[in-house]
Amino acid sequence: MRFVEVPCVRFYLVAILLCLLATIGLAQGIRSTPSVDTKNELYFPGVSLAWETVGPVKAGWDSMKLDETLAWAGKVGSSGVVVLFNGRILAEQYWDEVPTKRSARYQRMFMGVNEQGQPIEDVASVQKSVTSILVGIAQQNDLLRIENPVSEYLGVGWSNSTPQQESRITLRHLLSMTSGLNEELRYVAPVGTRWFYNTAAYAKSRDCLVSVSGMSIHELTREWLTDVIGSKESKWTPRPAGIQALNAFGFSTTARDLARVGLLMQAEGNWAGNQVLKDAGFRVASTRPSQRLRPSYGYFWWSNRSHRINTAPLDTYSANGALGRRVYVAPSQGLVVVRLGDEPKMTEAKNFDREFWRRLMAARLPTASR
Repeated sequence: MRFVEVPCVRFYLVAILLCLLATIGLAQGIRSTPSVDTKNELYFPGVSLAWETVGPVKAGWDSMKLDETLAWAGKVGSSGVVVLFNGRILAEQYWDEVPTKRSARYQRMFMGVNEQGQPIEDVASVQKSVTSILVGIAQQNDLLRIENPVSEYLGVGWSNSTPQQESRITLRHLLSMTSGLNEELRYVAPVGTRWFYNTAAYAKSRDCLVSVSGMSIHELTREWLTDVIGSKESKWTPRPAGIQALNAFGFSTTARDLARVGLLMQAEGNWAGNQVLKDAGFRVASTRPSQRLRPSYGYFWWSNRSHRINTAPLDTYSANGALGRRVYVAPSQGLVVVRLGDEPKMTEAKNFDREFWRRLMAARLPTASR
């Protein structure tokens, strides 16, 4: 019997052969380069000014509503807003209102602009969340333990309390704002029984970092954090004499640099394959309630697990600073949002939080995927 070659048979034989070759190629690590939709892959910007963007439509957002959200943010006093979606810039806008037209407090905290004309600001208590990351790094490097007394790192006499009272205050108490001290660092309540937002006590946690590292706060921040994630426009700056008693340094930075900090946290302490914050237990605890007295507070981070911002995702947490400075992280939505500027032109900053998130979530299309 003579074999007759049929065209369709040849086609199928060729198809099977191609499939086998493709399988062998993948097994040997050979990869083709088709176009891939990377909108759901976490992106990390390099140290240059280049930063990938993602179009609202591609990412599943209503571009008009997103523009309206940023326009509203500018109208109520923002100087800059950056929205990251899985690391890429989804939206970004700055408002170059003359600083002298803003509040006197904003003027004191305005440090100028960078080469791109974007504001550099002392971001007030947002620095506390940066310090929280540094404490976590110090603990993973076995330089300190947050369960240990502060006196172990600063010596006896770091507060205006008695040595016995002082010995009961751990670094964890400073991180959770439950030290029992007032702003004069005097003992007013047993540790762990009173929640009090205490900037003077917070500053002692930063002193602990300096003590255990043998470096200045400037050096260790650059080496451990800002140089690692490419935050080139961030630095500690001396504060005016009038407020140095509470906190001698401000943390001056830009919206994009803070977005990098938020992205680091969104990526669970990882930066482009480098596990910067390795202490997962500390990282998770820092963004969740650290005590029952103020369930919206972790370790220098604010948690939304108590529905503090009822329009934001439940897993949102944030670095909060005076005048409504914010770094929001919403892992379930793939979002990092930074807001700089003056006190929102509303009754108080928490109303800005709620209204901003109401508008932002309204811009997210129901069909959008993470």
